[in-house]
Amino acid sequence: MSTTAGIVLPPRPSGRWRRWAGAALVAAITLVTLLPGIGIGFELTSLLENWRNGAERIGRLLVPDWSFFPRTVRPLLETLQMAVIATAVGAGLSLPLSFWAARTTNPGAVGRGIVRAVLNTVRAVPDLLYAAILVAMVGVGALPGILALVLFSVGIIVKLVSEAVEATPTGALEAGRAAGGSQAQVIHALALPDAWPPFVNQTLYMLELNVRAAAVLGLVGAGGIGLLIDQVRSFYRYDQIALIIVELVVIIIVIEAVSGWARRRLV
Repeated sequence: MSTTAGIVLPPRPSGRWRRWAGAALVAAITLVTLLPGIGIGFELTSLLENWRNGAERIGRLLVPDWSFFPRTVRPLLETLQMAVIATAVGAGLSLPLSFWAARTTNPGAVGRGIVRAVLNTVRAVPDLLYAAILVAMVGVGALPGILALVLFSVGIIVKLVSEAVEATPTGALEAGRAAGGSQAQVIHALALPDAWPPFVNQTLYMLELNVRAAAVLGLVGAGGIGLLIDQVRSFYRYDQIALIIVELVVIIIVIEAVSGWARRRLV
């Protein structure tokens, strides 16, 4: 410690250089990824040379074609139905899987490792790729989109909820096991009440994500508003795409408001 006019100053915190070193490392990696030949070769010249095309399309996006609204109603309803069904099914599958994937509620390392490996594989595949494969398997329509969203939901919800379960203090679980309770009884009576709030939060958030995802799955034939987006995009009808974007924004805002209301009453 150092003194100044009789005042004892605390020692200077050590390790501050690590933050600067970390920032420098991130900046260096970012720079390398932008270099031509090594990275992606990002250039601003393409943006500067084609800014007129972008400005023209943005201008057309600012003038939605409101007369196109009747054609969007049914695809939008189908998109919402896909998201709701997939979220409900995915949440139902995710709750038990979350306890199987958590270290504190599944002491068996082998079984837990298998569950996590399968879920990591499920989560690694993009939902759009799932939809493309399922469309080839079951045909064009809402079913492949729902199945793809179910897989997407399970992968995300299980990871987040299982991590929340592992972060919960284990004293009550250990006491329940010491009292002779079975694993199922301990999970139902002690782990489930603590896991319920994060499970509800993640399920409601997953509903918002599924609405967004369902809107683009139709680009590969998986139903919903994405089919209509693909049709109008092929004719360069940016004014109609703008209307669809406005509708999706309104839907997401409404879902977020309803989700916030539900969280305050369910959690």
